Amino acid sequence: MNTWPTDTQGATPNPDGGLTPSQTVGPFFGYALPYAGGPDLVPAHAPGAIRVHGTVYDGAGEPVPDAVLEIWQADAAGRFPRAQGSFARDGSTFTGWGRAAVDRLGRYAFNTVRPGAPSGAANPYLAMSVFARGMLRRAVTRVYFPEDDRHADPLFALVPPSRHETLIAVREESGSYRFDVHIQGEQETVFLAV
Repeated sequence: MNTWPTDTQGATPNPDGGLTPSQTVGPFFGYALPYAGGPDLVPAHAPGAIRVHGTVYDGAGEPVPDAVLEIWQADAAGRFPRAQGSFARDGSTFTGWGRAAVDRLGRYAFNTVRPGAPSGAANPYLAMSVFARGMLRRAVTRVYFPEDDRHADPLFALVPPSRHETLIAVREESGSYRFDVHIQGEQETVFLAV
């Protein structure tokens, strides 16, 4: 039975402006969407390869065991690749997109290159989407790098200074970058409206 209110013509309006409404799809992200090589935008041993990793936490500070993360990014020269998607990967073609499922402790990792600043953008960044059970829509954020001066970035400038650290990866002694995602709570990552 239709529970949506109808207009005077008897049509059922969609609150998303005509698009199919989002709905939660259950706790199977970690099983249905990942595929071999999904988090490897480049091989770990490739020249210039970096590792971006972290943990996804819920509002109570507990690891989320079945989230999926996706990143999109420019290459090291700041160009977005023409070969779209991971199925175009051949071991040397950088496609700029990857998907990683978290493990039971909420941990994820990507092997990629440090992006250059895209044309028209002040700073390099990774665009990251987070999918998890109970979320009706993906959460979108950016991952900035600590070595860059982000203050010229117009989007970063919109974020209150007290929240800046939620958008900046931490460089570790190993050379890897750690970026933890907090879906809710005191340390909530800044998410963008899309």
